[in-house]
Amino acid sequence: MNEKSFLQQEAYNHIKENILSGKLEPDILYSETKLSSELGISRTPVREALQCLSQDGYISIVPSRGFKIRTLSERDMEQSIQVRCAIEGYCAFKVCNERTSRKAQRLIRQLDMLLQEMEDTQNADDGHESFIQADHDFHLALVAYAENDEFDQQFQRLLYLIHLTSKRALNVSGRVEETLHEHRDFLEALRQGDTSQAYNRIIKHLTMPINLESVKG
Repeated sequence: MNEKSFLQQEAYNHIKENILSGKLEPDILYSETKLSSELGISRTPVREALQCLSQDGYISIVPSRGFKIRTLSERDMEQSIQVRCAIEGYCAFKVCNERTSRKAQRLIRQLDMLLQEMEDTQNADDGHESFIQADHDFHLALVAYAENDEFDQQFQRLLYLIHLTSKRALNVSGRVEETLHEHRDFLEALRQGDTSQAYNRIIKHLTMPINLESVKG
């Protein structure tokens, strides 16, 4: 890795961590120049990092002015969930059809471990961050099963919106427990190779945040 790409990655990681930790807040216009100064690196790798963060859905760039942290609109949430349903629904179908293969059995064991990690972190005092990360890893593993580069790239671009959606949903009382229950039911359907149940359960799970918004509305 050359110096330029190293600095770009460093800037990307730094800004991303500050977004996820809440140190950078929505509705504030941040300066690329000021950020470069704070990091002690030139503007070029910072600008390249910001372009990557924009492509990955973390920020919105305001030309010639700076950037803002992306917020979650109802449209963003619904569209990202629709894309996830298409991808993860297919992946569930594929796993069930290949349930007896070594690859599918390996995934099921991996999902079981990730579900245990979710259960272990459900009461962590970190604003659900550990739970959300384990949840993301569960769904990323399911998507990775298809070995489809387009699926992987699309899911990566949605990760921040998924993160925001998860945080909003988990603030609803009882939603953590319900999420665990939905994952258990889905995993059991995969184990049984029940294509219809697996598909229906993953779709119901993914669309739950939309239903929660409808109830609140």
